[in-house]
Amino acid sequence: MNRHSLFNIVAMTAIGLAALTGSAVGQETGEHKLITPQDVKWGPAPPSLPPGAQSAVLYGDPSKEGLFAFRLKVPQGYHIAPHTHPKPEIVTVLSGTARLGMGTTANHDKAQALPTGSFFALHPGTEHYFFADEDTVLQINSTGPWGINYINPKDDPRTKTQ
Repeated sequence: MNRHSLFNIVAMTAIGLAALTGSAVGQETGEHKLITPQDVKWGPAPPSLPPGAQSAVLYGDPSKEGLFAFRLKVPQGYHIAPHTHPKPEIVTVLSGTARLGMGTTANHDKAQALPTGSFFALHPGTEHYFFADEDTVLQINSTGPWGINYINPKDDPRTKTQ
């Protein structure tokens, strides 16, 4: 897939999801939520992610149906092997530099560098992988339940603890 095609997929997904989520928030919840950076409560990332990451749920519950927003803080050199998600993934790079690669084989050099302020959105089932070139914070918005399915089951951290 070339960059132009990837950009079109990301742009169309973002536009469609913005339209859907904009109306859904007003209809599904009357909750008003404000969180300042110093109020973000970091904890361990889900066990489905490699060790070393921290996460903070800002809105909703990623394990249940409905909208959610959570942040993922990863150290330099962090890597998530090729995987897919069952729901759309809408991501903003809040700090650091992320690398997003498409496909079933991870290759740092072929992954697109995404500096602070970058955004991407992926359709459910899109095969991709992730690297962090430096300490990086991502914000992930989607609908639950959130999940991650590794292309190679041996890459799944949940199988390494059993």
